[in-house]
This record gives sequence, structure tokens and C-alpha cells, in this order.
Amino acid sequence: MEGLDLKQLSAMVNVIAEEKGLPEEAVLDVVQMAIAAAWRKDNGDKDMNVRAMLNTKTGEAVVYIEREVIEDDVAYNPATEIPLAEAQKIKADAQIGDLIEEKEEVKDFGRVAAMTAKQVVVQRLREAERDAVLSEFEDKIGTVMTGVVARVEPRVVRVDLGKATGIMPRSEQIDGEYYTVGERLKVYIKGVEHDDARAQLILSRGSAEFIEYLFRQEVPELENGSVEIRGIAREAGRRTKIAVMSTVPGVDPVGTFVGGRGIRVQAIMNEIGDREKIDIINWSDNPSEYIREALSPAEIMKVEIDGKKAKVYVTEDQQSIAIGRQGQNVRLASKLTGYDLDIELAKAPEKKKRKNAEDSLLNALSETDEDGAVEDADAEGLVDAEREKPMKGLNEEVKVDDTEETSGGVE
Repeated sequence: MEGLDLKQLSAMVNVIAEEKGLPEEAVLDVVQMAIAAAWRKDNGDKDMNVRAMLNTKTGEAVVYIEREVIEDDVAYNPATEIPLAEAQKIKADAQIGDLIEEKEEVKDFGRVAAMTAKQVVVQRLREAERDAVLSEFEDKIGTVMTGVVARVEPRVVRVDLGKATGIMPRSEQIDGEYYTVGERLKVYIKGVEHDDARAQLILSRGSAEFIEYLFRQEVPELENGSVEIRGIAREAGRRTKIAVMSTVPGVDPVGTFVGGRGIRVQAIMNEIGDREKIDIINWSDNPSEYIREALSPAEIMKVEIDGKKAKVYVTEDQQSIAIGRQGQNVRLASKLTGYDLDIELAKAPEKKKRKNAEDSLLNALSETDEDGAVEDADAEGLVDAEREKPMKGLNEEVKVDDTEETSGGVE
């Protein structure tokens, strides 16, 4: 066989499996796929469904061509279809719709077919090796690893993790963060995506899970269960809201996450960048209270809940704070609480007019003047009343004098 020695290839199956760290069955499947591709190149059609079988002990190979049984006397594709009469020569009980396999021995390959087989072996072995490595990373899904930026592309960033290289799509990147080749950074292993062609290791720095993992590294109280994370809403590179609670009386959950002098939350911001703000709020099983906390720092007047919708009433000076820049605050609060929030403008309560010191003094003086006038009026009325009273003593004295005078005259 020119350019392709099946016996030598059979002997190399075990060697390749050991070098690549792959199962022998996987390597044998790759070799058989290469033989089928080479046979199709020399003897058949690219549309043919061909599979090959290799005997690793003898080095002999056979191929099976699969075709579908169709009616006689109709147009058909010889590469994939076979008339019923011909099919029954191969298999007597063949029926329309059955799949018939024809066996062919592999005897010789041309130069082009041999090169095709070699290319298939190299390509498929590389893919099998990568898939085997990625399968090892399936145990590390949900963890954070440190990698090196290998390549920066318009839509993805490729990060070298040692045995494997993962991709970080734009949707999983932090908005406004720039990456350079050779830069070391932490990435969250989000998952392994499999498709027909290959498997991809998906990395993330912009997910809420990345923030949660970083906090778990900084807050040991999460491990013993004294505090819990009840929800995270994130817009990477802009703002993150995280709801926390305490399971132990007397433990301040917000203070626990912030840390002394803010050291814990600052460690998170050092990793994700200072542009992204982190709001840590108290979780509550009361939906109204939870919504109030989620919309902080806005001051809420009233919350009306109807199913999974809630109307939130704020004063005019708090409306822009509740909504946030480009609706960010209310959008994150809605995502965090699970309620569709509608910010409504409430009528502010009327404030009592504040009197200044001068007004109070004038009012006091006015009241004093009125009281004085009343007292004066009362005094004048009393004098008049006294004047109107008859002078009783004086009249009596006059009467006495008259009597005395009369008595004197008689004498």
C-alpha cells in the first residue's frame, strides 16, 4: 500500500495512546476514521456513509458502505441509495427503507488518499487530546483559576490555563477592562461547551458567580454558615448589588462583608477594578423591605406589591436616585428582588411654615398690647362705676349737722 502501511499503523495505536494519554479505543476510532476517509477518496463518493474496521493483530482492514433501500425503477443516488432488487441480492429479506451494508476489503490506496488519511489522523488525534484535557476541567467548573492571556481577538480572549486554553467571550468580560498578551488574571471556569466539531472551555470575569467566588475567598464566615449570600445582580464594570443575611443573632452581615475599614470589599474591587461599585444590602423575607433595601441609597415612601409587580413611590428629589443613571439602579434592584419595579412620583407632604424670631417677637408684642388695652379698659370702667356710686358717708354727715342746727335753734 503506497504511503500508508496498515500493519505499522496498527502497531502504533498503543504507542500513540500512551504518548497522548488517550484510551486505545479513542485512538483506534481515529485510525479507522482515517481509513474510511482514504477509501472514500479513492473508491467512492464524498456523500457515501462509510465506516472502517481495523484488526490491530493482523493489520487487515475492511470498510462497510451503508445505503438505503428504495423502490425499483426510480431515479436514485448510487452513493447513498440502492434499488430493492439489488438489495435483495445482498440480503434476501431486504425491504424498502432498510439500511444495507456492503463489505469491501481495503487493498490499496493512492498517494492522495494516503495523505488524506494522515491528515485525518493528525487532526482527530489533536481534537481527541483536547477533549480529554477538557474533560478533566469539568471537575473544576465553578472554581476560579489563574491564567495567562495568550491571544486577544475582537470577540474573544484566549487564556492559557496550563494544560488547556479557554476562551472568554465578550459577554463574559468586564466592561471597560483591557487585556494584554502575557497578562496574568483570575478567571471563573463557567463550563465546557461541546458541539459536533470540538469542545470549548468557557471562562468568565463578568458573571455574578465570579463575584460570589471572590467573596467566599475573603469572607470566612460564609464557610461556617454564620452569614449567607441570598442574591447577586451584576452589570460587570459598572455596578453590583449583593443581598446578604446573618443566621447568627448579633452578627451584622453587611459589616461582615465590608470588613474592618472596608478591607474585604476593597480586595474584591482591586480584582475587578475601581470603576465597578459594589452595594451590599440586608436581605429580608418581607418583599416590601427587601425592595426598599435593593433601591438604596434612594429613600422610599411607600411600596405597593401586586403579584410579581411592585409600585414604588418616591418624592421628586429621590426619583432620579431610585432610577439611577440610565435606569441602572432600578434595573439591578428588579433583577435582585425578582419583582418588576415601577417608580412612581408621590406627592410630598406639606411642610409647616417655619416662623422666624422676628415674627414670634412681633406676635408676642401684639398680644401684650392687647392685654394691656383690656386691662386699661377694665380699670376705666371700674373708676366710672365708683364715680356713679352715691357718697353715703357725706350725706349722713350733712344730715347730722342739720339736726344739730335745729336743736340749737329751739334752745
